[in-house]
Amino acid sequence: MSTRAETVEFLVDQLTALPNIGTRKMFGEYCLYCDEKPVAFVCDDELYVKPTESGRAYIGEPDEAPAYPGSKMYFRIGGDRWEDRDWLAGLIDATAAALPAPRPKKPKQSRQPKPKR
Repeated sequence: MSTRAETVEFLVDQLTALPNIGTRKMFGEYCLYCDEKPVAFVCDDELYVKPTESGRAYIGEPDEAPAYPGSKMYFRIGGDRWEDRDWLAGLIDATAAALPAPRPKKPKQSRQPKPKR
């Protein structure tokens, strides 16, 4: 089962207090970005936040589960917590602050034909 677009739209709407929230569809599921950092996945209409010490402190005792088969463990955030905009934004903000900045992307090299001899 893949994630419905309405689920992602709801989560993004709940996080409007944070600047630079974005999503990218990946294999029928979604990655949630904050300040260009991947902070969470939305898989099968469930939210999985990257584990960080600050996130663990914020949540208390998180429910940990794999986001998809074979993945590492993430903090699974139940739908009842999604309703609390301030709490959810605080968790995503704390997680983003704890993650390293994304690496700069290498410029794409243009494919120019090799000169003829």
